[in-house]
Amino acid sequence: MSDALFTDLYELTMMAGYLDAGRAEVEATFDLFFREPPAGIDVVVAAGLDPALDYLEQLAFDGGDIDYLRAQATLPDRFLEWLPQLRFTGEVWAVPEGTPVFGHEPLLRVTAPLGQAQLVETALLNRICYSSLVASNASQIVAAAGGKPILEFGARRAHGPNGALTAARAAIIGGCAATSNVQAGHLFDVPTSGTQAHSWIMAFESELEAFRAYARTFPGRCILLVDTYDTLGSGLPNAIIVARELARQGHRLAGIRLDSGDIGRLACHARRMLDDAGFADAKILASGDLDARSIARLEARGAPIDGYGVGTALVTARHDPTFSGVYKLAEIGGRPVLKISGSAEKTTSPGCKQVWRRDSVDVIGLADEALEGQPLLGHVMAGGRRLTGPVPLAELRERCLAAVAEMRPKILATGFQVRRSERLEALTTRLIRQLRNGSAKT
Repeated sequence: MSDALFTDLYELTMMAGYLDAGRAEVEATFDLFFREPPAGIDVVVAAGLDPALDYLEQLAFDGGDIDYLRAQATLPDRFLEWLPQLRFTGEVWAVPEGTPVFGHEPLLRVTAPLGQAQLVETALLNRICYSSLVASNASQIVAAAGGKPILEFGARRAHGPNGALTAARAAIIGGCAATSNVQAGHLFDVPTSGTQAHSWIMAFESELEAFRAYARTFPGRCILLVDTYDTLGSGLPNAIIVARELARQGHRLAGIRLDSGDIGRLACHARRMLDDAGFADAKILASGDLDARSIARLEARGAPIDGYGVGTALVTARHDPTFSGVYKLAEIGGRPVLKISGSAEKTTSPGCKQVWRRDSVDVIGLADEALEGQPLLGHVMAGGRRLTGPVPLAELRERCLAAVAEMRPKILATGFQVRRSERLEALTTRLIRQLRNGSAKT
């Protein structure tokens, strides 16, 4: 089974209708954008473009796909006979991954024959929206930590295997320093991080024996989980014993990890105990159901924590697990179109568009305008083929960190503005007037 069936049935029924009406090959332009940022997110980061382009480039229905669809007895035979020849032959303009973006701005602009452009809606929204959600959440958590490393620990709480891999990739783009997911590390060539769980400690006769065993296996990178039984009463004292034994062998204890309790208080006690024992270089890492808010509180208290592992809240975006992404038709057969809603928020912008970024404002305009500022959407696919190769995640991460560092102060200080160009405003007003007067022609 190919990825071609990763779509909603109504995409296929509309395609069959387009084919029957002779409109499947009419050129159409769709915009992918979001309306409102997730609650609590001050900077939305675009992500998911590379997987989206891979999907478009490889799009094809195989024999098994057609056999399944025919067995459902839902779609016309003529349509099923047409599907095997379908490939994506369109072009895509897109905002680079790691770029801060705002509501109603196209993140992706697809121009292709209508049947093709319609089919890919579900797959593109799935890839772009979830990735952007996790990348934005990661960026928020990284900002809360004030530059201290954030490790993505979410595989076991993610929404299935594919969700875990997508989340790990997006988290790195958003600024995380490493992932615990080994497959993600291999697939995306990013650092992995992990030591031991409580089960390791419990598998030995004593906590001290467990620590010693781990230090024997990993003397050069030993981080000990100290809260299995009693963090200050046994965990830290036993870790210090092992640290001294490592020192006699010419190694240094890399650090300890706190996973429960009053993390801020425990970190202060742990720092004093490690410093007094001569291990001021041992790092203190924290994990245990952390999120941007709890990390911000720890940082505000001045907790002596050197890095954070974040799982559930990061990959599920638990604070607000929604990303209001939509994919709307903007032009058909060279004619700009829009959707009118009783809510101004849901009325779309017509035409083939570009976004220009200036110092404190983004301007959404028509693609053939020559406006001041830096155009955000770049030409990434033509004739169904990618124009550039994948960007390494390390490069995307650095790009995102730099862009967010520049953008966040502007947003917090004055609120970054987004507006439409005069030409786009005039076109929108004219189309709305015509539609309400019963004529949709321009």
